[in-house]
Amino acid sequence: MNIDDIRKLHQKKHREECGRYLIEGEHLVLELQKAAALDSRLLSSELYVSHEYERWQSPFKTHRVNSRQMAQITETRTPQGIAAVVPLLPALARSGPERGIYLHAIQDPGNLGTILRTMAWFGQCRCLLSPGSVDPYNSKVIRAGMGAIFHVPVEIDVDMTSLRPRFKRIACLDLVGESVAAPDFRKFDCYVFGNEARGLADAPAGALQARSFTIGGGGRIDSLNLAATVNMCLYEINR
Repeated sequence: MNIDDIRKLHQKKHREECGRYLIEGEHLVLELQKAAALDSRLLSSELYVSHEYERWQSPFKTHRVNSRQMAQITETRTPQGIAAVVPLLPALARSGPERGIYLHAIQDPGNLGTILRTMAWFGQCRCLLSPGSVDPYNSKVIRAGMGAIFHVPVEIDVDMTSLRPRFKRIACLDLVGESVAAPDFRKFDCYVFGNEARGLADAPAGALQARSFTIGGGGRIDSLNLAATVNMCLYEINR
């Protein structure tokens, strides 16, 4: 790809048209290489390096660019000098047990990145994003996730009405319900979380036949950050 085409990958529309997305920085490239050792589809990624990383060893086709070109490719003010163009891949089915984490209309890229990072830590989870959610290949999501995008299966545009035929036991997080500390909380196949501001108020959740759970608190604030909620629930599930 030429420099102009790579720059266009900052836009969701162009990522979808090209079937590729951009990552930048040493840590993310290292995570990509770890993932490529397990998923050969990622070996079609292409690496772009400036002189600081010209001796970098990787299994990818590598292009040398100058500092000005690297600054054009990347979004950060002080680029590290290493970036990669990665293919957009459909999430593979996994063998063995796996839980679904369904996020309804999540909007904040930092929240999604943090959630993916926690899911990657615990493992055995699949992220399901409703229509209208933030793009998981947004650069802010990828940076906040610290490479989790390579280790967590992500499905986009998953309609909530498709959950009931797919998952036998569904739980949803709400302001009222049973405590997540209850032993039964760990027994579900899919966990549904609402939008940061509206929760599940605008979601077709009635047909889910889901059990409601909540995180009890004693403070004066009326809600928890979505990423914090998901993270605490994943801890309880795996405790």
